[in-house]
Formats: sequence, C-alpha cells, structure tokens
Amino acid sequence: MLFFSYFKDLVGREVTVELKNDLAIRGTLHSVDQYLNIKLENTRVVDQDKYPHMLSVRNCFIRGSVVRYVQLPPDGVDIDLLHDATRREARGG
Repeated sequence: MLFFSYFKDLVGREVTVELKNDLAIRGTLHSVDQYLNIKLENTRVVDQDKYPHMLSVRNCFIRGSVVRYVQLPPDGVDIDLLHDATRREARGG
C-alpha cells in the first residue's frame, strides 16, 4: 500500500511508465488503484520510431503486472513523504 498511497498523490502529474516489453509511455497520471494499475491521459510514446503504431493512442490503461519502472518528475519526489509513509508501513498502520 506504500506505493499506492504515494502514486495517488501524483495524480495530475506527468510520468513515464516503462513496460516489461521495453515500451515507454509518457503521459499525465489520471488514476492508480491498489494493484498499481495505471491510467494515463495525453500519452505519447518515448521512442516513436520503434513503436509507430502507438502514435494514435492518447489514453491508455496499463496493468500493474506489466510495469517495469515508473519515472517521476524530479520535483515529484517528496523524500519526507516517502520516509513518513515507510515508517507508517513498517509499524503496520
């Protein structure tokens, strides 16, 4: 639940999601659920030459089990919030 809580705070921010098949999609985080399924809006593919068939996709739903990485904007990382959430998670609350 630690990452779910953290990602909920990033709704409306631009993120890049790299999938296990090496496809990287950048877009605005619209929603995330407890399984870390991600819905992106205003999407674009990072490597458009490698994935030209993805150019017309503007919104997408990404199943959490296919996500390799989620790249956050540098100003989107709140270290204090992560530390507090980690402590709460370790205490079980």
